[in-house]
This record gives sequence, structure tokens and C-alpha cells, in this order.
Amino acid sequence: MQRISNKVFKAEKMTSKTLKRKFLTALILAVSFIGFAKEPAKEGEEGKEKFDPKEMILHHVKDAYGMHIATFNADKENELHLTIPLPVIVYTDKGLTTFSSSAFHHDYHGHEIVERNGQRFVNVHEKVYVLDPGALEVAYDEEGHPINAHRPKFDISITRNVLMMWVSISVLFLIFLTAARRYNKSDNYVPSGVASFVEPLIVFVRDEIARPMIGEHKYKRYMPYLLTIFFFIWINNIFGLIPILNGANLSGNIAFTFTLAVLTFIITTVSGNKNYWKHIFWMPGVPVPMKIFLMPIEIIGMFVKPISLMIRLFANITAGHVIILALMSLIFVFKTVAIAPVSVAFSLFITVIEVIVTAIQAYIFTILSALYFGMATEEEHH
Repeated sequence: MQRISNKVFKAEKMTSKTLKRKFLTALILAVSFIGFAKEPAKEGEEGKEKFDPKEMILHHVKDAYGMHIATFNADKENELHLTIPLPVIVYTDKGLTTFSSSAFHHDYHGHEIVERNGQRFVNVHEKVYVLDPGALEVAYDEEGHPINAHRPKFDISITRNVLMMWVSISVLFLIFLTAARRYNKSDNYVPSGVASFVEPLIVFVRDEIARPMIGEHKYKRYMPYLLTIFFFIWINNIFGLIPILNGANLSGNIAFTFTLAVLTFIITTVSGNKNYWKHIFWMPGVPVPMKIFLMPIEIIGMFVKPISLMIRLFANITAGHVIILALMSLIFVFKTVAIAPVSVAFSLFITVIEVIVTAIQAYIFTILSALYFGMATEEEHH
């Protein structure tokens, strides 16, 4: 055992040295390109609209009414956008209106006006607005918000994130149904194929998350939920890293993380036993004045926990996408290909980290949910 430990220590030491060398090499490469980053503007470019990295990043991070794949012949007369149109479904004063998102011209502002059901619709920063009666075009205030248009009563459109949610659900069904068939066809339920990949993850969630956090006798009832959120968050995080999906990242949507956090809160609240509620409203073992002082803190803590779950997942996934897009935008900000190796190298480095983060964030959300369930079901100790 001592020899094995020494070998492991040496291997980790060598790996650490290798990573340090690679990082220093990348840093030296970045510094070496800084001197060549700035170039004078070429003739004929003064009149062009300046590249806005903030607008580009926000455009890619937030949800959209269509799945944009690629752009051909950019900034030319024959510019072509390859997109997957999605249905726009809105409910206004005149009832339900549906049309394809392809009706909107593809640009960052969405100034194309679509007439349907006696109304005019416009897409402004990936939000559908209804123009006021008689308005022929959109008027904006100083901050770029429309002043002669309003949002519909309900917007239940099939957006990019909704589409990817359906895709991820379909992929999960395919994976687990295939794994189940493998088990049924095998002798003595020996995993093979997809099942050999899924089983260690399920065992990990059971033995490393559910059992320690909830307890040996109560963890089974929570396993379906824990497995669902673990795989669901993980696979959506992975989809968010695929370039062709154009940043369609469900975990980077605050509504998605809010829904998962609410589900965890509901299960925790419903599962709470007498001992759990006693520790919230009337903390045992402390003086009465302290009980009165602790009660509002514990009540606030009930809501802070799901809020932290929501923000942690949303912020970590969104931050990774923003960093990668910001690094890539340096090429267009400096207007030189000299910065390209630096941007691509660091973007690749962050992307590799993001691959690890996709699993870590799914693990953190799952283990914290299990921890809250364990706190809610813990029996009184004597």
C-alpha cells in the first residue's frame, strides 16, 4: 500500500508540474501577442458600425425564438442565416395568435414587423411585443426600450431553451430505456453497453449522495428525484457547450433553475417531520429569548436555501459562457488575427474547465437537495 501511495503521489506531482508548465506557456504566448493586438483602422471601415461585445454576448446567452445555426456571407447583400424556425405562441387582447419565428428578420434588434390577427408583432431583443394600434414602426426611448408597444398577456412560445429541454428529455429516455433493455437481455443482470456507463453513476448518487445525506432507511423514496435532477442538469449543461447549438443552455436560464429550486423546496417542506419544524419555530435546548431570536432567522433560512440553489447553478453556468464569448470577441475588438491564437487557446482552456463544471454543478445541486431532505427527515437525538 505504501508503494502504491508513493506512486500516486509522484504521478500527481508530475501532473501538477505539467499543468503549471502549460499554464506558463499559455501566459507567455498571451503576453507576446499583446504588442501586436492593436492595428489602425483600415480605409473604408470608419463608417461601419462598431462591434459591440456586450450585445453579442447577451444575444447568445439569453433565450431566443429560433435556433440559429450559422451565418453565411456576413455583412453582404446575399447574407444567409441558417436557422431552425420555432413556433411563436402568444395570447393578446384579440385571442391566441401563432406564427413561425422565421417571420422575424434575423438580426440583433429584430425590427421586422409581422402582421397577424389584425395586430403587428415585433421581436425586440428576443422578446415579442405588440405594437399599439396605428403604429407602423417601433419607437424607442433612450435606453432602447419600445415606447409604442407592449408585451402580450401570455407568451408560451416554443423557444430555443424549450426545444433543448425536450431534446434532453428524449435523450435521457433513450439512454435509460436502452440501459433497461440491456439489463433484461443480460444474464444475472450484468451491465453492458450503455448500462455499464449508467450504472456507476446511479450507484454513485445512491452511495455517495443519498445514503450519507438522508440516511440508510429513508433515502430510497428520494432516489427518483435525485437521479432525475442529476442527469437532467448534467446533460443540459453538456448541450450548452456544443457550438452548433449556439449557446442553447437551459441551465443558464434563471426560470429553469428557479423551477428546480422550487421543487426541492416543496419536497423538503412536505417531508419535514416534527423534529424539523421544532428546530425552525422553537429551537430546543436554548433559552426562551434566544428561541424568539432564532425563529425568524430559521424561517428566512427556509427560503434562502432554495434561492442559493437557484442562483448558484444559474450564475456558474452563465459565467462560463460569458467568459468564453468575451475571449472570442477579443479578435473582433482588436480587429486583428494576431490575437486569435490567444483567444482560441484561452477559450479552449475555459471550455475544458466548463466540461468539468457541467458535472460538478449537477453534483452540487443534487447533494445539497439531498442534504435538505436529510435535515427535514432527521429524527430527534437523545
